Amino acid sequence: MTSNKLKIINDPVYGFINIPRQELYDYIQTPYVQRLRRIKQLGLSNLVYPGAEHTRFSHSIGAMHLMQQALNVLKNKGENISEEETLASLLAILMHDTGHSPFSHCLEDFFFDVRHEEISLQFMKDLKLSPMVIDIFSDQYPKRFLKELVSSQVDTDRLDYLTRDSFFTGVSEGVIGTERILKMFSVHNDELVIDEKGIYSIEKFIISRRLMYWQVYMHKTVVGADCLLKNILKRARFLSLQNDLVKSQFHITKHFLYFLEKGQRTLKDKEALEHFLLLDDCDIWSSIKVWSQHSDKILSFLSQRLINRELGHLSIQENIFPQEYLQDKYKALQTKYKNKYSLEEVKEYFSAHNELHNRAYSFDDSKINILYKNGEIKEIYEASDQLDKNFLSKFIKKYYYFEL
Repeated sequence: MTSNKLKIINDPVYGFINIPRQELYDYIQTPYVQRLRRIKQLGLSNLVYPGAEHTRFSHSIGAMHLMQQALNVLKNKGENISEEETLASLLAILMHDTGHSPFSHCLEDFFFDVRHEEISLQFMKDLKLSPMVIDIFSDQYPKRFLKELVSSQVDTDRLDYLTRDSFFTGVSEGVIGTERILKMFSVHNDELVIDEKGIYSIEKFIISRRLMYWQVYMHKTVVGADCLLKNILKRARFLSLQNDLVKSQFHITKHFLYFLEKGQRTLKDKEALEHFLLLDDCDIWSSIKVWSQHSDKILSFLSQRLINRELGHLSIQENIFPQEYLQDKYKALQTKYKNKYSLEEVKEYFSAHNELHNRAYSFDDSKINILYKNGEIKEIYEASDQLDKNFLSKFIKKYYYFEL
């Protein structure tokens, strides 16, 4: 690695961001992080919110900026955080999303059989980051609050993506008091806590995150677009195992073709990781443009629909869709397309059904604890007069049916 001079990045959300260490800029310049410039933070959400063009790269830089601020707050409150721990924490948050697939969460299960966090961890090991970085990211480091700043129920990752996603979508419900929350961070028994003056900001944070899930991340049109994209790749994977004539019309990158032909891989497949590092949204979009002219009528039709933003229809309800209802829908789709496709093809490629779920707070995860001036600790539901345990523990599940 070369040593770069200190840099300043002009960010539309926070203004000027200082890259505080030369080593950090060296890692920003690696292909692992630069790849994130070509992966949109919100996948296909720009089909609903035209301004949602921001990337995983800008989010990672923003989260690193908030990590720097959080560490400064804790140091000013007397917490002993060494320069080595500071650098390790900044690297952990900088690299936390490097394992994301193209289109972010939409294609989380298409390439590997593990979640993106495990791929990120593997990339950190491949880069030979220090054991301290690995331990912080893996929650193995004694000062647990450093991991909680990277990943917890109120971390620098969530603080940035809520602020940034709200900014670029224009959804004001996601606006939170980011700076205020950072100022309220403290440490108690090596765990992250919130000063009691920050209770109201945390209440707003929890409610805003819940609203953003239903208004942005699980918006019905975005979910429908995700279904269409998954069905396109499902059809392409099926065709990739067919004759050479079909494959010869693919004209796609070898990195993408590797996963189409071999299917979902494990982290033991080092060749797959090498191909994955060279995959981003551009590979998928360029392939879909080619496939819109493919001789396979299903693949070309689906691709054209996504390119032209003809996204079909998605129904959401509280109860699961009965099998009788789904069978009737498949037959109606067959009739709609004049029986050009079999019942199985209609089911596989022209429809989808699954569940959506969200909860405001998880009692199985690290807690959001409030620290009072007398040293008393209360979990947020005990400290808040707005968010009781019934509200926070409510698990909202909805079911959807999608068809073209």
